[in-house]
Amino acid sequence: MPTVTAQDGTRIAYQREGAGPPLILIDAAGHFRANSPLGELADLLTTDFTVYRYDRRGRGGSDDTPPYAPEREVEDLAALIAEAGAPTALYGYSSGCLLALHAAAACLDVRRLVLLEPPLNVDGDEADQRAFTAELRRLTGTEAVTFFLTSIGVREQLLAGMRDTPHWNAMVSVAHTLAYDSLLSEATGPTVLARVSTPTLVLHSAGSTDDLTEMAAATAGLLPAAEQRSLPGEWHGVPATTLAPVLTDFLRRDAARQ
Repeated sequence: MPTVTAQDGTRIAYQREGAGPPLILIDAAGHFRANSPLGELADLLTTDFTVYRYDRRGRGGSDDTPPYAPEREVEDLAALIAEAGAPTALYGYSSGCLLALHAAAACLDVRRLVLLEPPLNVDGDEADQRAFTAELRRLTGTEAVTFFLTSIGVREQLLAGMRDTPHWNAMVSVAHTLAYDSLLSEATGPTVLARVSTPTLVLHSAGSTDDLTEMAAATAGLLPAAEQRSLPGEWHGVPATTLAPVLTDFLRRDAARQ
């Protein structure tokens, strides 16, 4: 399994497939390559792009070096972008969007961004977010996963069907990283977005709840160079077969110049 080494010495595991301009896919909270909806999307994109999938620090095949800080995850991406060796597009899903925004704000070599439902609550109470992080740090395993998913709006009926499945058990195995994503949310706000000049496509699912679609609209409104689209899908998700051509069209607009 290939790895890159971040500035603090953390080894980040990744895989590379396809041919064309580089594109890095960034997973959501609790997800990594062995437990991710991004695999199907990657397969559909490899005819047009060199697709990189990686395990964010503390997950899957990647190491973890405490203490966590959002800046360390940006450095992980910097190492992967250097490995790609060319201006790189980023696709972020959910909290993966926030990391993509931080990477662009830090002036990494990012040419375009695509974000699916960034969880950016610009009107939220900062004290509430800090309390949420503290509770995630206190809880472990199943309790942390249950608290996190319930808090972001996953209904009990769906939770009941998830428990004791391979997907659930994989999330439990990286439950400590849920606090990392909450810290990333704490660190993301209008001042970060104002530094992102990268052309950005913000997407949301037509099947999502109002809070998610409103956060997508708020994100697009705060970015200097963004457009927004609604796509057919379910709550907090769009099928890979719907996403792939939309991503390809947006990312190809300047690919000929790379």
